[in-house]
Amino acid sequence: MRVIVVGLGVQGEKRRRVAGADCVATVDIDHADADYRSVEDVPLDSFDAALLCVPDAPKVELIRYLLTHCKHVLVEKPLWAEDGQAIQELETLARANETACYTAYNHRFEPHFVRMRDLISSGDLGQIYHCRIFYGNGTARLVRDSEWRDQGAGVLPDLGSHLLDTLDFWFDDRPETFELVSANRFENRAYDHVVLSGSGAGTVIQLEMTLLMWRNDFSCDVLAENGSAHIHSLCKWGPTTFTYRRRVLPSGRPPEESVTLVQDDPTWQAEYEHFRSLCAAAAPADLSSDLWIHELLSGFESSSADPA
Repeated sequence: MRVIVVGLGVQGEKRRRVAGADCVATVDIDHADADYRSVEDVPLDSFDAALLCVPDAPKVELIRYLLTHCKHVLVEKPLWAEDGQAIQELETLARANETACYTAYNHRFEPHFVRMRDLISSGDLGQIYHCRIFYGNGTARLVRDSEWRDQGAGVLPDLGSHLLDTLDFWFDDRPETFELVSANRFENRAYDHVVLSGSGAGTVIQLEMTLLMWRNDFSCDVLAENGSAHIHSLCKWGPTTFTYRRRVLPSGRPPEESVTLVQDDPTWQAEYEHFRSLCAAAAPADLSSDLWIHELLSGFESSSADPA
């Protein structure tokens, strides 16, 4: 498969490395090493797919151009648009032209995220009572100094979209509503620390995200009828641990199984291979998760204008 990488920022450089020999050209309006300044400049017969690593604003038009010309598309999260109808139109276009349109949420390929999904779907935990996820990094200053990142809802579309997609990956029922428990601009113009709460199918959800965690950290606790499951850290920050505890009745110290991984981040390569398989199969595009995430985040976006 011949791919082009559009946008040579941090994500674009990662995508280019992972694509390896598949990458036949790069596009960036400013980067001196890019082969082209515009996607429209790339000969259509020279590539099969595009990896879009661009800011939110131009995403929809770029995707529409590529899908119209029957090119497969991987776009960095989140898939942002003026309204949900634009996302639905992209899905319709992709299906009509039998092209893959995939939004990249690489954390789905974290080994412990897969373990959590499999444990939840097995039913061994019984009724899921509560799911708490924390995701934090220390990028507040980098975001503030960026020309385009410190705007809108800030950390919500950045890290919050990952957390919402994780819920969609793990659970059958998507929570339809979330409450904004706390939203702060401690250092930045846009939100840099947010807490959300929601519920779905009897499960209470708490999501916390921040750009002010000076040592990067991820943690998750799932509390359930028959036990609990816990994740600490991600492979890219390793070591990362998954712990499963089986409840003892009426009470007592539960037996636990724990798996710790120390390895390079496998998610980028695994996700690229997944995208290649979607392209090869001409799998029907499914942007329902993107639409759900967009509808939730856009409600917060509308109330997050930069303060005067």
